[in-house]
Amino acid sequence: MFRRKGVEYEEIDVGDDPDLWVRMERLSGRDTVPQIFIGGLSIGGYDDMAALDSAGKLDALLFES
Repeated sequence: MFRRKGVEYEEIDVGDDPDLWVRMERLSGRDTVPQIFIGGLSIGGYDDMAALDSAGKLDALLFES
């Protein structure tokens, strides 16, 4: 979805780094991946991002931050 919208993003693999996994859990409050952050805000996973897009709220987070 980010590619389609022309948004640059960084993918961080937490699978092999237990400390990074714990940090991601603390930041997001969730223990599943993927976790998507926009401007430091945890928006959840892909389904959550798709729901924001369907509701017309994702672009505001992406382009007005």
